[in-house]
Amino acid sequence: MASPTPAPSMSIWKPDVIVIGGGLHGCSAALHLSMRGVRVLVLEKDHVARHASGVNAGGVRQLGRDVAEVPLTVASMALWHRIGELVDDDCGFESHGQLKVAENEAELAGLEARAAALRALGFHHEEVIGQAELRDLVPAIAGHCVGALVSRGDGAAIPFRTTFAFRRKAIALGARFEEGAGVARVVRVGDVWSVETTGGDRHEAPILVNCAGAWADRIAAQLGEPAPLEVIAPMLMITARVPPFIKPVVGASGRTLSFKQFPNGTVLIGGGLLGRAVRDENRTELDFSQVSVNARTVWDLFPVMRGATIVRSWAGIEARMPDQIPVIGPSGTQPGVFHAFGFSAHGFQLGPIVGRITADLITRGGTDLPIQPFHIGRFAA
Repeated sequence: MASPTPAPSMSIWKPDVIVIGGGLHGCSAALHLSMRGVRVLVLEKDHVARHASGVNAGGVRQLGRDVAEVPLTVASMALWHRIGELVDDDCGFESHGQLKVAENEAELAGLEARAAALRALGFHHEEVIGQAELRDLVPAIAGHCVGALVSRGDGAAIPFRTTFAFRRKAIALGARFEEGAGVARVVRVGDVWSVETTGGDRHEAPILVNCAGAWADRIAAQLGEPAPLEVIAPMLMITARVPPFIKPVVGASGRTLSFKQFPNGTVLIGGGLLGRAVRDENRTELDFSQVSVNARTVWDLFPVMRGATIVRSWAGIEARMPDQIPVIGPSGTQPGVFHAFGFSAHGFQLGPIVGRITADLITRGGTDLPIQPFHIGRFAA
């Protein structure tokens, strides 16, 4: 009798990088790393885009950024304008510009000072327009508005669709995702990071990326670098369909507002007014007194909306830092660890470039963009 043929040996797939968090930044990091041949495992405690990345306003905004973020937002906008090449999906991205409206001369003077400050730094994407051009761009704006700051290349996309597009492309390039895999414990074992999930599984890799959003401070604390992260719940509401009347995304200089109309006629109203986040229960509670503040702003700025019906309101769970800018970059205490969290309710537009920056740091040891202002060490006592 002939001897049996030995079974072929099966190689065990092991990741080079473990990414904690399946929001847009985690999916973007997975994609950019996979594009460079890095084996990536993404661990997500719920499902991809469950929290802020799936339920935000979808603003693709350079307008009004913190000065430290400006180089990143400009670089990210270049990626947005070829997003279909990057992820094989246009992500619902439309670029009709974003405006910040001034309701009086004092607000307009503040916008002019802002534009001048950016020009002095070499950036020209923000420009001030007067009342006549504001009327041309937004015919429905209230008559008392005197001008605006505009970023013409800005726009909006669909958050849930965008995050899943990054996920699909990353998987097509070899990344693996485990959903329902919360991280219970992170520990250094020799030259690798051992990550234990709440389900009892254990994964190892030499590199760890903390993209855990509103839970990222708990990962950072295990690494010996606590971060003063605040858990917030930005609220949004959407109306029934109304006839098309606006294309740019509109904000306000003196009030909290993010206002845009979808192609189907519905209008999204947000801007950062907060409900209550119950982090450990994965839920949020709306603050209807704040919802009414947003409704009043729309009433004042867009008379055409006074007969519109609000059909739904919601809030997502997000992380906010004390200085309102994110944590991006290497750990200050541990080898092989990188952070990308705390985007403070304005991280959606930065998603594509933050993934690229993370891949640069891991595969090249540095990045061509100025990220020092975002180092986690700025919170050290």
